[in-house]
Parts: sequence; C-alpha cells; structure tokens
Amino acid sequence: MKPWKTLATDGKWTLRQRDTEYMVQSEGKILVTSRRHGSEEELASIGCSRVMTDSPRVLIGGLGFGFTLRAALDVLPDGAKVTVSEQSAAVIEWNRGVLGDMHDHALDDPRVTVEVGDVQRVLSKNRGGYDVILLDLDNGPFPETIEDQQSMYSIGGLSSVRASIRAGGRLAVWASSTHPGFNKRLREVGFTASVEKTGDATHLVFIGDLR
Repeated sequence: MKPWKTLATDGKWTLRQRDTEYMVQSEGKILVTSRRHGSEEELASIGCSRVMTDSPRVLIGGLGFGFTLRAALDVLPDGAKVTVSEQSAAVIEWNRGVLGDMHDHALDDPRVTVEVGDVQRVLSKNRGGYDVILLDLDNGPFPETIEDQQSMYSIGGLSSVRASIRAGGRLAVWASSTHPGFNKRLREVGFTASVEKTGDATHLVFIGDLR
C-alpha cells in the first residue's frame, strides 16, 4: 500500500493523499477521510426530506469533503439558500481547489454562502432563520463532547439550535455510532426525536423535528 503524502499544511490543519483517497487531520488527529461518504449523503437527504417550501434556508455545520453539501444541493430547489459553517479556512480553500472535483465544485453554486468560524456564531445571528440544520461535527454526540457545555450537543447547544429553526423545520445530526441518551436530550429542548440507520449499517442520523 502506498504511503500517505502531505499535500498542504495550514497551522494545525493538514491535507494528505494516498492514491485517490484524501484525509484531513487536525494536530495529527484524523478528522475525516474521503474513503466512504454514503452516510454523509444520507444525512443531507434525510434532513432535507421535510422541506415544503420553494425557498428553504439550510445551515450545514461542518464542510468536510463537501459530500453533505453536494447531496443537499442535489435535492434542494433552485430558490434554496445554503449556509456552510466551517471553522477551518484551510479546509474551505482546499475544497475550492484540489478537492473540488469530488463534489462537483459545490462551493461555486450560487445558492451557497460560506461562513468561517464556529457554528454557534452563525446560529446566534439567525434565530428562527432556518428550515433545516445539518450537523456533521467530529464524531457526533459522544459523551466526551456532550459534557462540554459549549458543545453543539449539550443541552445549551441544542437549545441554541432549536431557537434557530422555524416551526415545521428539522435538525439532522450525523453520528459515527449510537448514543443512547441523545434522543432524550433532543426531546428535553423541544424536538420530536427519532433516529435512522444509514445504509452502511454503522452510522446513524439523529432527527429532531419541530411542529
């Protein structure tokens, strides 16, 4: 097997390639690879399946390799407005460049706006502004993340998400595996909660609906 080679480094962020596979690392920790991405695409299709308007507003937390964004754009109407919140300017730059072919240059779609920084900041500016919020941050709602009160997956974080979704809207959260207490957290902040397995039978999409 060929070794990984480093394509670019920007601060703590590193982009690496092996054959046709890419990897993004942060301080040496693997954040995302391009090997499998069906579950990210299912996150988008599940999250956007409740859209009932010709001009929905959608927020995607986490760009990764753009697979979730591409899948969302493919099912959303022409009048949609999609905001992508990504904390790494380097990841955005790489997706506009060497990684662009993987998602058919989704960032160039006129429906897309990119916000560099923490997704909490985007939410704070758009209370009641979104029909759909898709979150694909780290490995999803795991205990070490949930204990952090600044996390998107804490009660405080989920309350902030709920405040930014319109009535009839939907939150969809990608998770690398199950987390038994997460649906309870969604219900505690006012969502109707459910969960769906993705086609790879490993990853999950947690769903929070607002009436």
